[in-house]
Amino acid sequence: MPYDMTQWIWAAGALIAMVAVLLLLGRAARLTGLAPRGGGQRLRIEESLALDARRRVTLLRVDGRAMVLLTGGGTDVCLGWLPEAAP
Repeated sequence: MPYDMTQWIWAAGALIAMVAVLLLLGRAARLTGLAPRGGGQRLRIEESLALDARRRVTLLRVDGRAMVLLTGGGTDVCLGWLPEAAP
């Protein structure tokens, strides 16, 4: 039972309409506070340095504090938290 072009156009239009409705609902949820807004990152990579072919030292920023992490060896190791900078 072959489909004619009209059925394909209706299907594509329905798909586009559903995507538009979902995008509008997502925006409305963010505006009313039901969904979190973007940009509230608590964890980010500040710098990363390769020590050799396997190991890497990474400086992370977690909730405003800096942490040094050694990865790639037999185990990953938290080398410690850096002291807070004086204002």
